[in-house]
Amino acid sequence: MRLLNAFASLSSSISLIILCLFSAPTFAEKSDFDIPNLAKHTYWLKLGHYLPQTFSGYESTIDSQTFFLSPHGKTQPKQELTATIDALYHADTAVAQATRCRYPARYTWLESQAGRTAKLDCPELERWKKVLDPKAMTLVFPTAFMNNPSSMFGHTLLRIDARDQTRNKELVAFAVNFAAEPSENDNAALYAAKGLFGAYPGQFTVMPYYRKVREYNDIESRDIWEYALNLSEQEVNRVLLHLWEMQRATFDYYFLDENCSYQLLALLQLAREELRLVSDFPFQAIPSDTVKTLANNDLIERPNFRASFGTRLLNMSQQTSPIVFEAAQKAKNGDFPDHKQYSAEQLAAIYEFAYEWLNFDFYDQGLPRDPYAQRLTQLLVLRSQVSAVSPFEPVANTSVAPDKGHGSARVGIGARASRYRPDALTLEWRAAYHDLLDPQDGFVPGAQISFVDVAVSHDEDGDTQLDKLYLIDAMTIAPKKPVFSSLSWNIRAGFDRLPTAREPSSRWFAQGGIGQSWGEADGLHTYALWSTALSHGDASDDQLNLSTGIESGLLWQLADDHRLGLQAQYLPLLNRDSLSHSQVDMTWNWRVTSDWSIRSKARYQHWDSEEISGHLTSYFYF
Repeated sequence: MRLLNAFASLSSSISLIILCLFSAPTFAEKSDFDIPNLAKHTYWLKLGHYLPQTFSGYESTIDSQTFFLSPHGKTQPKQELTATIDALYHADTAVAQATRCRYPARYTWLESQAGRTAKLDCPELERWKKVLDPKAMTLVFPTAFMNNPSSMFGHTLLRIDARDQTRNKELVAFAVNFAAEPSENDNAALYAAKGLFGAYPGQFTVMPYYRKVREYNDIESRDIWEYALNLSEQEVNRVLLHLWEMQRATFDYYFLDENCSYQLLALLQLAREELRLVSDFPFQAIPSDTVKTLANNDLIERPNFRASFGTRLLNMSQQTSPIVFEAAQKAKNGDFPDHKQYSAEQLAAIYEFAYEWLNFDFYDQGLPRDPYAQRLTQLLVLRSQVSAVSPFEPVANTSVAPDKGHGSARVGIGARASRYRPDALTLEWRAAYHDLLDPQDGFVPGAQISFVDVAVSHDEDGDTQLDKLYLIDAMTIAPKKPVFSSLSWNIRAGFDRLPTAREPSSRWFAQGGIGQSWGEADGLHTYALWSTALSHGDASDDQLNLSTGIESGLLWQLADDHRLGLQAQYLPLLNRDSLSHSQVDMTWNWRVTSDWSIRSKARYQHWDSEEISGHLTSYFYF
């Protein structure tokens, strides 16, 4: 028995020595790190999405507690780093291994700080990367879509480009998208309101790129710009390792700042230690501005242009003769042409044009699959029987890329001369993003969205007052075309002043209209809307007024740098016969540089009395 006890004691001692020998390196590795300094390291702060707070400390934009290892990890980078090191270098190798596979970007960075190369043994991660087969990345910018509140400024996502990828294989690549996850029953107005206040969770997802192209290019008919990113394969790997960590991360989604474009910048800045991409956006992150930030950091190349369904269809319609157009319209409706009456080239044009036109209607109008899918197949079969080559030239990209447009924020300094009130100096500021008289390069033609547009005046009598606060002023006036017709509409809400017998009086109002537009968005362009407004305030003795009437305008792109506008509205009040709101604006906008314009405007207004004024304003975009 003593011999057995002695043997057991010796075995226990040997086991303890072996355990200490094997665990000693693990504990030694923890001491390799200067936690107080590393917790302040910019790369660690980027890994945790930490931002400095107004007075002191940090807070992560990640809102899901499951992402953090420390209970106080959201606001304490040092505690999160300590918890991370404890887990990554845990004495229990199973715990350490699981943590390293959960946070491969953190582990890789910490190993580099200790002068070592990280060795990951993570089968799931390796399978994921094998499917992606990453070599490069492309930033994808679908242009603005006015019928979706979350896409009125445009959108950005990433495409992961595989090693053997060509232009023809791009659609089968994978895309990284960040988006809000709204409730199924929320309508557009509620969706917009919740999005402004961060009521939706946002999350990264990886999906086939063709799904996003189909959504944006085909269903929503949005042109797409694709910017190859100047990242090495190693830098792409750093971004993807952090993307893997984001599986447990959710964010409160805000349309104006912590949106898709902001979060993609936060992801991309992990590629290099010196990148500080989100620091340019403390208040708002408009997609076109985020593309400019990438350009300013030499991260993007000249973009490729992927024309939308509508752009391709319009391009074809402009190349067809009246005879082909009429025959294609009939073929689209099932009345196929007699081959004896047309040449082979005409038949090729008829069937190709009819197919694209019907396919556009199929997506745009949500037509039932039967019988339209069968008719689309018939058009393809008939086209295959015509030996002539396609007579259509592809879309020529003459548009200006989004990163070449003016800045989304705007400040204006000017003067106002009035007939019936004192002259004044004016100061204006607009948070975002573009109006119909701004330079159009880089923006969707015929679309306007001004968000938080403020004007203040200081007159020669020494009085300072708020003249205007438009919370939103959005409009889309896409011209009517032979192949498709889009409704024009606008919505405007906020505060302004109207002329009365005493002095300009204030009102709060909401106005909306619907109608039609004609002409060319980059040439001579007209629109007419039936408009209705609800107003309340001093201008109407605090009564609630309902008015309805006509709002119309004529816009003319006179030259590359000169844009003229004549806009008018006449809205008689329904509940007060003696009052109507009439206004006429004649405007000339001269683009001096890409981010500086001078605008002159003559205005006539009538409410309780008349007012005629002239405005000269210098606008600076940033």
